[in-house]
Amino acid sequence: MHAREALSAWLAHLADERRASPRTVRAYGDNVLAYLNFIEGHNGGSLSLADLGAVSAADLRAYLAFRRSGDHPLSPRSVSQSLSSIRAFHRFLDARLSTPNAAIGLVRGPRIKVGAPRPVTEDQARGLLAEIALDPDRDEWEAARDEAVLTLLWGCGLRISEGLSLTRADAPLAETLRITGKGGKTRIVPVLDAVRAAVDAYLAVLPFVLSPNEPLFRAKRGGPLSPRHVQAAMQLLRGRLGLSDRATPHALRHSFATHLLGAGADLRSIQDLLGHASLSTTQRYTQVDAEGLLAAYGKAHPRA
Repeated sequence: MHAREALSAWLAHLADERRASPRTVRAYGDNVLAYLNFIEGHNGGSLSLADLGAVSAADLRAYLAFRRSGDHPLSPRSVSQSLSSIRAFHRFLDARLSTPNAAIGLVRGPRIKVGAPRPVTEDQARGLLAEIALDPDRDEWEAARDEAVLTLLWGCGLRISEGLSLTRADAPLAETLRITGKGGKTRIVPVLDAVRAAVDAYLAVLPFVLSPNEPLFRAKRGGPLSPRHVQAAMQLLRGRLGLSDRATPHALRHSFATHLLGAGADLRSIQDLLGHASLSTTQRYTQVDAEGLLAAYGKAHPRA
C-alpha cells in the first residue's frame, strides 16, 4: 500500500467509523495531503508504508517550518491543527496498518495562547433580537426566521450548524432537543419558553409548506438557510447597533455559557449542554466571568 492509499483508508475510517463530519474529513485530508506532498518532494518520489514509518522528527520539523514560512505562512494555530492531523494519521497507520513511528510523538507544535471566549452581554443580545423587527426592508417571515435562529443559538447554546440542522419534524419544539454535534456526539438540550415562542412565531408566517425531513429554516427563495446568511444578518445587526466584530452568531453560544455561569450553574452542567468533550474547554468561561466580576467591582466599589 502506498501513502495515498493509506490516506484514503484513513479518511474512510474517519467518515464511516468515527462519524466525523464531511468538513472535518476534508480538513484532515487537506492537512495530511500537504504533509505527504512535502515528504514526497523531500524523498524524491512516492511514499510506501515503510517510508511513512521512517519519517524522522527532523523531517516533520522541517515540514512545520515550511508551513510557517513562504508566500502563504500558516498561523501558529493552523500549524498546530496540521500537526494534530498528522499525528492522528500516524496513529491510524500504527493501529490499523502495522506501521508505527515513534518519532512523530517527539515533535511539539507551536505554543498557542488560548484566548477567552468573546460573548455579548445580556443587554446586547436582547438588543440584537429587538433590532431584527425594525428593518423595513425585510418581509415579516424573514424577520421572524432570523429572530428564531438567533434566539435558538442564545437560548440553547447551539452552534450555527446545529441550529440549521433542525427539520420541520422538530417543530413545534418540545421541552428538550436532541442535538448531534461535533464528532457525532448527541446531547439533550432544554428548550426555554422564549425559544419555543420564537420558533412558533416563525412557523405561523412561514410561506412554504415543508415535508417532515426538510430543513426547518428557509432562505428567501425557499432553499435551506445557509450559515453564511446567519453570519451576514448578524453583521448587519451589529453594524446598526454599533457593536464590535466580536458580536457573531457563535458569540451567542458563548453568551449562553457565560450567562449560565454567572447565574450559578456548575461547569459540568454547562459542559453537557454545550457538548464539550473536555471540561478544560468549558473552564475557559470562568475567565470571562471573572473578568466581568472584576469590571463590576472596579465600577462599583467605593475604594476602587
